[in-house]
Amino acid sequence: MSIPRIQAGYLPGLAAAEVEWQVLRFAQSGQALEVEVPVLSAAQMDALAARVRQASALHLKTMPVSEIIAVIDQAIARLLDRSDPCRQQAEAFLPLVSGYDQDMVRLGLTGFFKTFRAAQLRRFVAEDFANPQVLDGFQPTPKGGAVRAFGPDLLVHNWAGNVPALALWSLVCGLLVKAGNIGKLPSAEPLFAGWFARLLAEVHPPIADCFAVVWWRGAGDEGASALYAQADTVLAYGGNEALDAIRRRLPVTTRFLPHGHKLGFGVVSASALDTQKAPALARLAAWDVMRYDQQGCYSPHVFYVQRGGAVSPRVFANYLAGELANLQRRFPRRPLDVEDSTAVARWQQGVEWKALSASSAESADQLIGSPQAAWSVAYSETHQALAPTATQRTIQVVAVDALDEVVPLVAPHSRFLQTAGVAAAPEELFRLAGLLGAAGVTRISAIGSMSMPEAGWHHDGRFNLLDLVRMVEIENSAELAAEPLAPYAD
Repeated sequence: MSIPRIQAGYLPGLAAAEVEWQVLRFAQSGQALEVEVPVLSAAQMDALAARVRQASALHLKTMPVSEIIAVIDQAIARLLDRSDPCRQQAEAFLPLVSGYDQDMVRLGLTGFFKTFRAAQLRRFVAEDFANPQVLDGFQPTPKGGAVRAFGPDLLVHNWAGNVPALALWSLVCGLLVKAGNIGKLPSAEPLFAGWFARLLAEVHPPIADCFAVVWWRGAGDEGASALYAQADTVLAYGGNEALDAIRRRLPVTTRFLPHGHKLGFGVVSASALDTQKAPALARLAAWDVMRYDQQGCYSPHVFYVQRGGAVSPRVFANYLAGELANLQRRFPRRPLDVEDSTAVARWQQGVEWKALSASSAESADQLIGSPQAAWSVAYSETHQALAPTATQRTIQVVAVDALDEVVPLVAPHSRFLQTAGVAAAPEELFRLAGLLGAAGVTRISAIGSMSMPEAGWHHDGRFNLLDLVRMVEIENSAELAAEPLAPYAD
């Protein structure tokens, strides 16, 4: 039986026969897939960048942002339709390349795509621009004069592949600011970005040349250097070493917007731990741990649970373990390679060694469940600083006496903080949010929503759209000086 082969990427103006192709191989549960990814020469990359830049100037930059939103909405509507061939393709092949459970991918895609419907995109734009029409033309300002936002002529995306379809975030941002977009496929998930580009071209053919999807291995070759040299702005996701390597390759005048590794955690108040609320909250917490096996930058690694509720932190940890066991039956964890298996075993052994070496007063620390299970909950009665787990559904639960005790445990990692899931009464929520925000946290969500950011969230505390544009102002002085020169001034 032959192995199916898919051609990835999206290269307007380039025929497949003109391009060199690299084959990436994937295999899961007895199924195999080969994905051809394009390897462009420096000359081809130069020509592609020029084509995208020119097409976006002619078509995308002349479209009202409301029309761009309508086009994206049409494409997303097809991706939400499970009878559509595009959606069926995603459901068939994304689990195979990512290793994630089919039902997890199906539910994850639906939840993800819903954040890109027209209503959500309008909120997305309004979040960054008080008057979204500044993307279409000069608009009056309260201080006098006028202002307009211009997106990059060429925006280059360097995508990560830890979560399926993750490229959608930045590509949609680039479209909303009317940039010409070229994205680099991640080797771990090289399919979705090219599919979405083709879908956009099908929905609205005039913009078919306004974006492209390419690939290179690792830090890149001459083709990557040629593309970086032409970019106005580079938006990149990945590990800090990879981001630093990209930064060093860019001209000093190129705007660089990096998004590196982050650490998420949860905080549970005693007010959320009565006998009715605690089991439901543990179920929500387990979903945040289970979704894509903690591969998202917003996934939790530690839950800090306050003592004093009707349900103790230890019992909450047991509830969480039970829910993870239930989710494993419904959404099995993806098979681990040797590196991931070793990391999980090392983390588990570290927890067990700490428990064995603890004093009798600290002997309540333990690893809940079997080390052979496809999930792990570590429980500690003593303070534990925020630290990454081994991911793959490994989570630490730490008991604290007061919510304020969490702040010094996470603050040393301020550069890596992003999402905190909080279950607390309103007064506690806002007081704790102020403390966590000062410590470096940039997003506070409900537990259960940690791994599902809402449309328009400020990624790493920054602006999704505003950071991509440059503002051009007509000062009031210029407007006043123009008045005497008007035909009606005589």
